[in-house]
Amino acid sequence: MIAQRILAVIAAILLVGAVAVATLGPPGVPLGQVLFMFDHDLMTVLHSGVEKHLASWIWDYLVVPLLLRPAWLVPAAAGLICAGVALSLSGRKPAHRSHRRS
Repeated sequence: MIAQRILAVIAAILLVGAVAVATLGPPGVPLGQVLFMFDHDLMTVLHSGVEKHLASWIWDYLVVPLLLRPAWLVPAAAGLICAGVALSLSGRKPAHRSHRRS
């Protein structure tokens, strides 16, 4: 039950953040450009970190497509996933206990 609430709060924060980025930022700005605006060296550090600790194909096939997407899409997708997991956790019914005394 605590995990459901934590995931619901994380989902709300991510979805509100996605709406804020979409409305306050320039329309359709890619995530890579937003990260470059925050820190100019972040892309080089991220690229070298992915190639050093993970496989080099992860940069080409996973990270670069994410960096080309609109900046609001990544937090919105993560928020929807967290909301879905929170809702699926709330659908579980507690174990049935007998009210009879022995």
